[in-house]
Amino acid sequence: MTRFDAADAAGRRKLFAEAVLAHRNRGSSFLTVEVDPSDAPETDGDGEGADGGGAPWIQFAEQTFNLDCTDAELGRLKDLLAEFPEFRIEQIERPEEAEGANVRVTARSDASRLGQFLDRALQVTYDLDDDYRAWVTEL
Repeated sequence: MTRFDAADAAGRRKLFAEAVLAHRNRGSSFLTVEVDPSDAPETDGDGEGADGGGAPWIQFAEQTFNLDCTDAELGRLKDLLAEFPEFRIEQIERPEEAEGANVRVTARSDASRLGQFLDRALQVTYDLDDDYRAWVTEL
């Protein structure tokens, strides 16, 4: 991989698919995608949100996406899964010390489809604008 960020749908999806392939080829533990703090809806531009949670992120390992979300965000994620029938919520954990939930989505698909889901999951779940910038921060 030669680039690690993108700010339009086609660029993000290509970046995410390439990141999935690189993750698989390297045998890395996981890959992490983060939304640029200046594009995150509940941050003040420095990555810190009102709840201290920071900018949205999604991790991918083996065949599972992992993300944290509020109840409203979880509802949007569940609605989005109708577009991706091959993906399903495997586990929802609600730690006592957290306001939201940690969600694991099982995804058995090719890198291109995983990249599409990653882009849509970030945009829809976290209510991001079409031109949000995302970074592959760990690979």
